[in-house]
This record gives sequence, C-alpha cells and structure tokens, in this order.
Amino acid sequence: MNDALSGPGGAPEGDPLARLVARLAETAPGLRLETGPGTGAWAYDASNYRVPPRVVAFPRDADEVGAVLRACRETGVPLTARGGGTSMAGNAVGPGVVLDLSRSMHRVLEIDPAARTARVEAGTVLDTLRTAAAPHGLTFGPDPSSHSRCTIGGMIGNDACGNRSVRHGRTGSHVEALEIVTADGVRAVADHTGLHALDPADTQRVIRLEADVRRLIDAELAPIRTELGRIPRQVSGYQLHQLLPENGFDMARALVGTEGTCAVVTAATVRLVTLPAASALLTLGYDDVVDAAEDVPEILGWNPTAVEGMDEAIVATMRARRGPDSVTGLPEGHAWLYVELDGDDEAEVTTRAAALLDVLKARGRTTGGRVVDSAAERACLWRVREDGAGLAARLVDGGESWPGWEDAAVAPDRLAAYLRDFRALLAAHALTGVLYGHFGAGCVHVRIDFDLATDTGRAAARRFLGEAAALVVTHGGTLSGEHGDGRARGELLEVMYSRRLIRAFAAFKAAFDPDGLLNPGIIVAPAPLDAELALHTPQVRPVSTLFTFPHDEGFEGAVRRCVGIGRCRSDTGGVMCPSYRATGEENDSTRGRARLLQEMARGETVQDGWRSTEVRDALDLCLSCKACSSDCPVGVDMATYKAEFLHQHYRGRIRPRSHYSLGWLPLTSRLAGYVARPLNALLRGPLGRLLARLGGVTTRRTIPAFAPRRALRRVLREAESGTPSKALFFVDSFTRAFRPHVAGAARRVLADAGIPTTARDGLCCGLTWVSTGQLTVARTVMARTVAHLDDDGDDRPIIVAEPSCAAALKRDVPELLGTPAARRVADRVQTFTGALTDLAAPDWSPPPLPGDVVLQTHCHEYATFQTRRPADLLRRFGVRAVDEAEGCCGLAGNFGFEAQHHATSLAVADLALKPRLDRVDDATGTVVVADGFSCATQIDHLAGDRGVRALHLAELLDPAAVRPGETS
Repeated sequence: MNDALSGPGGAPEGDPLARLVARLAETAPGLRLETGPGTGAWAYDASNYRVPPRVVAFPRDADEVGAVLRACRETGVPLTARGGGTSMAGNAVGPGVVLDLSRSMHRVLEIDPAARTARVEAGTVLDTLRTAAAPHGLTFGPDPSSHSRCTIGGMIGNDACGNRSVRHGRTGSHVEALEIVTADGVRAVADHTGLHALDPADTQRVIRLEADVRRLIDAELAPIRTELGRIPRQVSGYQLHQLLPENGFDMARALVGTEGTCAVVTAATVRLVTLPAASALLTLGYDDVVDAAEDVPEILGWNPTAVEGMDEAIVATMRARRGPDSVTGLPEGHAWLYVELDGDDEAEVTTRAAALLDVLKARGRTTGGRVVDSAAERACLWRVREDGAGLAARLVDGGESWPGWEDAAVAPDRLAAYLRDFRALLAAHALTGVLYGHFGAGCVHVRIDFDLATDTGRAAARRFLGEAAALVVTHGGTLSGEHGDGRARGELLEVMYSRRLIRAFAAFKAAFDPDGLLNPGIIVAPAPLDAELALHTPQVRPVSTLFTFPHDEGFEGAVRRCVGIGRCRSDTGGVMCPSYRATGEENDSTRGRARLLQEMARGETVQDGWRSTEVRDALDLCLSCKACSSDCPVGVDMATYKAEFLHQHYRGRIRPRSHYSLGWLPLTSRLAGYVARPLNALLRGPLGRLLARLGGVTTRRTIPAFAPRRALRRVLREAESGTPSKALFFVDSFTRAFRPHVAGAARRVLADAGIPTTARDGLCCGLTWVSTGQLTVARTVMARTVAHLDDDGDDRPIIVAEPSCAAALKRDVPELLGTPAARRVADRVQTFTGALTDLAAPDWSPPPLPGDVVLQTHCHEYATFQTRRPADLLRRFGVRAVDEAEGCCGLAGNFGFEAQHHATSLAVADLALKPRLDRVDDATGTVVVADGFSCATQIDHLAGDRGVRALHLAELLDPAAVRPGETS
C-alpha cells in the first residue's frame, strides 16, 4: 500500500479517506490498498470520462468486500465496483474508492455439466469461464467483443450481450443467482424468488429490504408494465419489470444492469449453453449500412446466431494498420453484414447459408456475398468486427472519434428507418459517425467525431445527444442496448421515461443504498453528461520531444491514442502485453501505462512531469516489445513512449548502470572483438560476475561470447557469390558481435535465391540507445547510418538478418530523425524473411527442411513486418507443423539481462516459449528457429543445457549447411 495520504490522491489526517484506511487496517488486515498518483489508471475506463479515485482496493473475497463497504458507509466515502474497466458509458469510474474485483476475485468456483450452470467470482474474465466450460461442450451465451478481458461482474452490471445476442440475448437471461454485498455490508443471495440473507444475523435486515422493494413495485405497476421490457435490447434504467408478480419477483434479474448502484456482486451462478456442432459464416456486401439493415428482417427468419454489421471505415483502418491481407473474405461493398448460422451438421448448415445468400441476392440490395469456408479466414473476419471500437477510435486519416451515443437500440424491423434518420441527424450537426454493431438485435454502436476538448464542441455534443435521444425514442428504441447508461446517458433517461418511472428508479436505489454511496451519479441523480470529460483538460504546456510522432499531434496526441479498450489485458491471442500477462497488474498493461502518461500530460494527479517516479515505475516492466503497436486496435506504441520518457526523465542525470553497460553495447562489442578470446574467458570467471553486478546486469545469466573481429571478415569473404549485387546486406551490431556465421549463411541463402548482396558493415541502427532512452546518442548514430545508406541515389533493398535492427531502421529511424533521407532508407528495409518472400526468384526452392519446427518470432518483426511472417514462409517451403510460440520470449534485448528484471523475463518465457521448448528432445527431431538474437539467447538459457539450440532461418535454409545423413 502507498501510505502517503497527503497531496494529490492522498488524504490529510482527519480526512474521511484517512479514517477509512485506518478502519480497514483493523477490519480487513492484509487488504491491498493503493493511493496516490499511481491510481491514475483507474480514473478512466473505455468511455469519455475521467474521475480520479482517492483509493483503489483489491479485495480477495466477499468478506473483504463487506469490510470495505462498511468502512465506506461509516466514513461517507463513495464506492465504485469495477471489473475489467472496459465500460464505454463511464460506469466503472468513481471519486472515492474503486473496488477492483478483477485482480484477485477471478476464480471459476464450480461447473455443473448436468445442470449446465457455473458459479464464478465477479472478477472472472469471460474467456476464463468459457475455457473452463468448453471441455463439457458448454459455453456462456453472451459474448461481447471484449470477451478476452471483460469480467462476468461487469457483464452483469451492464447487462451485456455480444455478437451472438440474436440467439442468446442479454446476460440477465442467463443469471440464476447473484451473491451480493449491500451498501451496509450485508451479504445476501438474490435469485428468481427474492432476496435471502447468507448470515442468519442479517435475516431481518434483508426481509425489510425485500419488503420495501415489494411495496415499491406494488405502487408502480402501471408505469413498470407499460414502459419497461418493450424491446429485446431495452437496457436503459432499472429492469423493475423483472419484479412484477407475473415474473415471480425475480430479484437476480432485476439487479442485472444496475451498474453497481444498488449492491456489489461478488459471485454469480449462471446458466450455460451447448456449443454448436457446426456453424457457417456468410459475409454480405452492401452500398451502405441502411441497405444492410433493410435485409435484417429477412435474415432473422433463418434463425441465425449472429447478424453483425460494420461500415467501410473500420475495414480501411484495419488494412492500413495491419496490411491489406489482414482483412480477406469480404465481398465488394462499403458496408458489410456477418451472418452466422449453426446446426448439427456442417454440410446442412453450409447449404442453408448458400440458400440464404441466393435469397438475399434475389432481393437485390447486396453487392455480393460468400460463405467463408476457411476457419482461419473466419477468425480474421471476427477479429475485425471485435476490434471495431478501437479501430473506429483512430482512423486512417488520423481523425479521432468518441463514444457517448454508441449503444442505442431499436426493434430490428425499425433499424433501417432509424439509421436513415440518424445519419440525417449526423449530417445536420456536421458530424461523422463510424457505424458497426449488432444489427440483428437492432443495436447500433457508433463512434462520432465530437470535439470534446473545447467549450463550443462540448456544447454542440450536448445538443446532438439530446436530439439523438429524442430520435431513438421516436423509433420506439432505447438509449442503451448493452453498455448501460452510465455517465453518458443517465441524464437523458428523462427523455425516454416518465417522471413517475424515474422516481421509481430512485426509490429502488434508495431501498438498497439509502446514503447514495454506490456509484454515485449513475442512473439515479445522474451527473451531467458533459461533466468530468477526460478531454476537458487544463491548459497543458506543450512539450518538446525528440521523437517526431508523425501520426499524432505530438506526444500528448500519441498517448491519447489509448481509449481504454483493454485488449492489452487479454491473457491469450496476439503478443501484447507480456508484462501484464506475467504480473496481472493494471499498471503493467499497455492501457495502465498510457493512462498514467495521460495523467502526466495533464499535470494534475501526476504533478512532476517527466520526473515522475510513478510513471517511471509503471514503465519499468515494459519490455519494449512493440507488440502493442500492432495488437492494440488504436496503435498505441508504448516502446516509443517509454524511450521518450526515459530520455526526458534522465536528461542531465545519472542513469541506471545497465543503460551504460547494455545501451552502449554496439560500441563496446566492437572493441571487444579485438580481444574476444581473453575477454570471454574473463567474463566467465569471478571477475566477470563482478563486472556484471557493477553494470547492473544479472549474474544468473551467461554473457554471450563475443566473436573475434576476423570471424566476420572471413564469413563475409567466403559468402561472396561473384554475381552483381541486387541488394545491400546490413551487418547489424548483434550479428557482427555474437553470431557472424549468421551473416555468412544469410548471404549464401540470398544468393542462392537470386538475391546476391553487397555487405555493409560498420553501421548501426541505434536500437540499444533507443530502448534505454538515450535518444540524443541514438539520433547521432542513426544520422550517420542514414547518410551512408542514402548516398548516390542507391535504391537497392536493405536486408537485415536481425529483426529488431530491421524494425529500428524501418520505424525508429524515420520517427526520430524525421528527414526525407531517413524515410527513403526506411522504405528500402527488409527482414530476411521479407526478402525471401518478396524478392526470391520464382523458381527458387530451399534445401529439404524438417517436418516440425518450433518458431519464436521476434516481437519487433511481428509488430513491424506483419505481412511477412517466418511462419508463413516455413509453411510455404513445406514444413508440415510450425509450432509458433505466440508471445514474447521474455529477454527483449537489454530487459532480461537487467538484474531487477530477471524474474519477470523468465515469467514471460513461461507463458508461451518455455512450454514448447520443454517438449523438444532428440527423439522428436524438432528444430527450433529464432531469428532474433535475444530470442535465441533466451532459448539457450532455458534449454541449452539439454542441447537445444535455436537456428536463425538463414542457418536452416543455408545451402552449405550439413544436414542429417550428409557428411561435411
């Protein structure tokens, strides 16, 4: 716990927060609390709002939740419960205590296959539940696009739905019972028949509470029956109709969608559904989203599981960010529908999908369509849809868009008419909206280019939102279809509901929370929708940076890319974010770091700017893997932000020792080459361990052996092909210093593939100075390299064997230098894999390759050269099984050699790489391939004692290599 209870985020003696913390020390010893500037990440969710908490609590069980609630009631401190923090309506941020249930309360407590139910803690991520249920042929029906990081508690709070809501509806329909803690700390169970105390001592309190609610319902039967439950996606307000006599006084489902304003859910029993035996995906193209919506009623007659829509802006952004091959399988058009059908037999489902396509073609609206047969293509297409919110946030042209009216819903047969009127409303306000969503359920997500940074823009947004609310109500719709009302739409409930029903909502909350401490400002007595906006900032002093941030408005615009989508909090899929996956800490995620950097730019809770120790500490475990620049839907590049921060933080100050010992490695390794043999012997003895400690380097790793300088000269000479050069082979510092044999192998393979090269030695990409934040030196080194590579109009490709150095030349050099020459050089850079993919002779084929390969792709190659992947090349060359370790190796250049990072480095390796290495032995005949020097070194340290050695792809393909059955 941070005990500094004074200053920003803290509390002086006598402050309610200080009393609360003291009380919790007595009643919940061991409860983890965080205060101070480091809590800045919890001031945000995925909405437009920023509400800094005073303290963040991380309860381990329901008893600790109860202790926090009782302490809050005693001290008058408000409380907001939070799961994954992915709310787009601002219902996961609050001004007092934020109760983070995702950190420790995330267990699947029980799966009952016979009853098809599961009991889970509120902080359990949806995918964790789905993984636990899958072996029983079961899953949880609602599936929001944030399924890899949203929690069950958050889904209950919002009454979330998801892509397959046409079939499975809302979360509330799948809830059997809720285990709750009330505002006064009473534990109870809400089920289909009412409310029941868990502790007999609380029975009378619970009986009184239930009686109060029953009286309320009896008094308000008319508005509840006539105004609520009209359309399937009517999430706005409280679901009081679930308490009607004809619905059996279903307290569990009435509390679903209350957004943490009535009680804190600690666990839930939910109903599971059977996984389909077969499914088919049909993609349909349209000229616009209105045409797509016109076909929805016909499609619904075919009993689909999903009918999802999106417009062309999302697809264009995906292709621009991840390459043209990142979206395949879509027919021509400017808007698309995904239609998923399921059944017991794959052939029957596919036939039905083809028949539906024929019907829709005959209707004449679709521009084309196809049944997607490939499982890989289906997964790719679903990812485009699931990343919609992030992709729409920062578009190809650099424009920003925001939620706020991202969740309205109408009956599906009114969708086309609503969209037609809604687009006219956007045009009347000179706004642009990016449309996507659950068209089959009538729920439209839209991000709009509001100007929320100026008084004029905020006033315009308020006018638009008022008119949009009136419009959706005119169409018989709802303000919210699954995200909840939150801060974004609570004020607009009076447009949708009568005053009498609004008073009934207030009375319902008062029965549970008479002091109004639970998530204040949400639904009841709502905060103004334009209050606490994150973009409503004080005047921030412009900062001068060395990185140019060419795609953003400076550093502040770059860190503002993070809008809280939270994909970096996923445990699987992609590479981002290895440090979060190792520690589970919000401030070790890309999102947490970006939010703290945003706080630093604001200068309020983080007041010491570039000198901030809280920001430094949050960035400490960032491996600078760059995976976020690719995996993050909005393209956050934390490695670059970290480099800039370290440069500014240590400017004019003594740096960590490893910044000198490892950051200056290109220079010291060049010198080491002259005395490699005695130096290697020295480094392996006691003096070497002493030097490592003095340099901030862990002594638990073996320092790689330096190669004699003459070794590089020899291999380069031996690899000369005598053929006129078609490309430059850039000899990077790692290849030169530690594995010159890779340079020889690479040049032989390239020559054999019809790409003879000229070797270029003596230059450096500057990577190690970038990763340690020594940007002034990096710019000097890069400028020299660019000057040599850009001379005499040479436009030959530049091929780099080391992926991290190729990535630095491709991205860091132009973004740090910002010159036309730097951009020309960057445009020519290719990885070894990229060169063979793009430049090899059409009739070239490599020597025979093994059938099984374990592959560790370098993170920088994964992020920067996404469309030229070693795995694809190996498969093209006939490797039968490529087992790719999807994730960072954990060494990450200097990171894993720094003494304080050794444990985290190994923890990251345990996530993907080490389990694959553990399966490799002599009997398997499996070859391990890792082009990155860091990756190969980590593999040596993890499995070298078993004789496992990683080959560079060039070594595997080397025509001069000795293969099994051959003699040298």
